[in-house]
Amino acid sequence: MKHDITLFLIAAVALTAASLGAQDLLPKAAPQQGPIAVVGGTIHTVSNGTLENGTLLFEGGVITAVLPGAMDTAALPAGTEVIDARDKHLFPGFVCAASILGLTEVGAVDMTLDHNEAGSFTPEVVAAVAVNPDSWLIPVTRRNGVLTCGVMPTGGRVSGRASVLQLDGWTTEQMAVEWDAGLVVSWPRIRQPGDDDKTTLTEQLQPLDDLFDGAAAYLAARRHDPDLPTDLRYEAMSTVLAGERPLFINASRVRQIETAVLWAVEREMRPVIIGGHGAAACLDLLRRHDVGVAVTSAHRLPSRRDLSFAEPYELPGLLEQAGVRWCLSMSTYGTSNARNLPYEAAACIGYGLAPDVALRSVTLAAAEVLGVDDRLGSLDAGKLATFFVADGDPFELSTTIERAYIGGRAIALRDKQTELDAKYREKYRQLGLISGTR
Repeated sequence: MKHDITLFLIAAVALTAASLGAQDLLPKAAPQQGPIAVVGGTIHTVSNGTLENGTLLFEGGVITAVLPGAMDTAALPAGTEVIDARDKHLFPGFVCAASILGLTEVGAVDMTLDHNEAGSFTPEVVAAVAVNPDSWLIPVTRRNGVLTCGVMPTGGRVSGRASVLQLDGWTTEQMAVEWDAGLVVSWPRIRQPGDDDKTTLTEQLQPLDDLFDGAAAYLAARRHDPDLPTDLRYEAMSTVLAGERPLFINASRVRQIETAVLWAVEREMRPVIIGGHGAAACLDLLRRHDVGVAVTSAHRLPSRRDLSFAEPYELPGLLEQAGVRWCLSMSTYGTSNARNLPYEAAACIGYGLAPDVALRSVTLAAAEVLGVDDRLGSLDAGKLATFFVADGDPFELSTTIERAYIGGRAIALRDKQTELDAKYREKYRQLGLISGTR
């Protein structure tokens, strides 16, 4: 018994240490106190081209003006803080359309994994509820310009509802741009010749059909008799069934994409494909039904063995040429690498994707797929002041992001890695092995 108690205590201490070690120790940014003008920089608006030597004004967390050319700072409102951005570049914050950021921390510790709810059909689940605002992965991600994420639950057939969060805030309510952004479904794997699983697609879809048919019948009945008992699962599906929110469908193979789109369209829903690795084979279908595609990662193996190694990098260009709505995202299982989103886009530029289109794919296009393009994704008056200032092209590894703002709040661009860097540089300075401040 003493041995069992000892093992229990060791496990408890280890889990506690893992949990505490996974906490971001930086304070959250304070609300914007007064008007701010970023003057003299090159402003990459995404929506309206590039403005040289421009001025970006924001107040109360919202962009109030984006002005071309030099500006007399004396003409600014009294009390305006002026930031000199000469020789710098302003970009809207990158948007990672699909992630589990904040829902997972340490893969080997179950207590830190909240992205997979028990059960196969859980439409009532909302991702934001389980997000940890103090995840140490958040400051790592935003230091590379990724300031907004679509957070999507995984697991089961109907995983729950996605949320759109900006990567700063004391609580998930403060972080949330869209609490309920749409329902997430994982499409069944289509049986291939030689597979042991003999279950047909119709059989695999039957429970999904039953759920959506039941929800439609329940909502119709509630419209006629509001006193009917409330069913939280069906209520959670109402905005998707009404076409007010998208249906995010995890599907990568060609047959998955085709059957998923046709199924959703027949039910008059708005499908968005998450994954989409086989989308090049069904471009006409996607364009005809105006289906958005969030391509999860260009840094992956080809979707089939008989395809060129370049296929993942060429897919975004093919979607763009075909007129399909698309954005570039990261794999929902690659949370710790969400910071690499701009480098995924950069890799596609070498395979025919225009630089301005690549930039749009991780900013405005991603915001459109998530349904938040009225607030994020470009530098326009009336949108949230969520942007960063860099000393060069953010698609280049050598570029440093010097300032970042989320909803007008100045973000500390520090994280666990920068603190460790400073710690051990100081160690070796004290030992006389290095000199200087860097």
